[in-house]
Amino acid sequence: MRKRERLERAIAGEPVDRAPVALWRHWPGDDQRYADLARSTIDHQHDYNWDFVRVMPSRSFHVVDFGLQDHWDGDARGIRKISKRVIGRSLDWTELRPLSPTRGILLQQAQCMRLIGQALQAETVPLLQTVYSPFVQATQLAGRQKALRDMRVRPDRLRSGLNQLTESTMRFLDTLKKVPGVAGVFLVTEFASHDTMSESEFEAYVLPHLQNILADLPEHWWLNIVQVAGPSPMLSLFRDLPIQALNWDTHPDPERLLKASSEFSFAACGGLNDEAHLLKGTPTLIHDAIRQTLSQTESRGLIVSGSGDGRINLPLSNMRAVRSGVETQV
Repeated sequence: MRKRERLERAIAGEPVDRAPVALWRHWPGDDQRYADLARSTIDHQHDYNWDFVRVMPSRSFHVVDFGLQDHWDGDARGIRKISKRVIGRSLDWTELRPLSPTRGILLQQAQCMRLIGQALQAETVPLLQTVYSPFVQATQLAGRQKALRDMRVRPDRLRSGLNQLTESTMRFLDTLKKVPGVAGVFLVTEFASHDTMSESEFEAYVLPHLQNILADLPEHWWLNIVQVAGPSPMLSLFRDLPIQALNWDTHPDPERLLKASSEFSFAACGGLNDEAHLLKGTPTLIHDAIRQTLSQTESRGLIVSGSGDGRINLPLSNMRAVRSGVETQV
């Protein structure tokens, strides 16, 4: 099967020749230069032949051009340390305006996607642009605690900022609509967890902006994935989103993975934990985990992947084991 057919059949819960599989990682340093990020992403795909490519710019790429300053200090998840934020007062949220996608970092990221699309076009591999939710962008600009505090104390001002960040994101994605190979977005939300905010807060301040972004995507983008982080994910809130897969850490609650096919109309993306399996595990452990996951799901409605960190320090033998693990289960 070709990659698209395999993915579409998995999303529909139909039989496949093997489970689709993909891993991704950050590229600190390379992610500051669009040509280098493109080259690293292309080489990574050529090394492992994943069923889709998630392109991973720096976590702050949406908001650097507001004046944010950051640097990488060795974090294994590729997260850059912010040395200068933009939002100091709650009133600053009302002064944000959408960035232009025709200059700065957003233009460079669009150029990166074009380079990757051109290089991989003959291989017909789907490309997904990583997008961080407007609330994640807000925490980059203000800091996590201030963004949460303004949500509860100055909600109207925060909403004003979130609206502008949503519009900025949609304008950027509009520049990718004709880039060859782009099949969708990998939309990251880091706050759909009960240890961070309540479900009502998420529904008021995060979910509407995800819905607006997804509703504005072109119809020909056929592979849109949402990533849910946190130890207590609010999975039920995503049931009605127009997406093709949901990525979360399925390791702590394998029973939820078993229920996914009946609970959701889209595929589950996961099965492997970034730390227990990919970082600290062995190839044998990874093969066993894949075998168990495919057995539980009857190899339907599943895209085998990690839980989303994109760590840069995974043993290469473990990454190779993820790729070979789906082959040995055929």
